Amino acid sequence: RKGPRGGGRDRDAIFDHVLGADVGYARQLGLRLRQPAPDDHDAVEALRASVEAAIRDARAPFPPSPPKAWPFRYGARRIAWHALDHAWEIEDRAGPLEAAG
Repeated sequence: RKGPRGGGRDRDAIFDHVLGADVGYARQLGLRLRQPAPDDHDAVEALRASVEAAIRDARAPFPPSPPKAWPFRYGARRIAWHALDHAWEIEDRAGPLEAAG
């Protein structure tokens, strides 16, 4: 069911929004990636693996962030917060679970 947060988007629109934001956030980490189609599971996984690798590789020996880019720690927190916020939005809209029986 749709709700007031996010302009009344449905679950698939929220997922597409989060996916697009991930591509934008990846740019802020110095990566240039294209937004995959939401139903292209391999491409979505490759996008997320690229972002994860960039953040993981930044841990040692703490390379500087690319020019005009977010610090890697900030990027990791921002990406995680954004996805979690929308997961909660989807959960809020789902309503109470019915008892199985």
